[in-house]
Amino acid sequence: MLRNGFEPWHILIVVAVVVLLFGSKKLPEMARGLGRSMRILKAETAALREDGAEPEPGTAPPATPARTTPEVTPQVTSPRAD
Repeated sequence: MLRNGFEPWHILIVVAVVVLLFGSKKLPEMARGLGRSMRILKAETAALREDGAEPEPGTAPPATPARTTPEVTPQVTSPRAD
């Protein structure tokens, strides 16, 4: 029954139902919104790939910034015996 998946007439019926439900005025807005969300998704997945990418062999790892402020160590005071 579902061996062949969608056939062209299935797609025509789905398109006709969408046009009847949403009308011709809403369809361009929906397409724009879908395009924007696809661009955002594509940019985010590319950023995730860059963040998790391993450095190529032979390249130096990114330099860490030098610490400019000295570390402050807490001073331990002995309890007073009054």
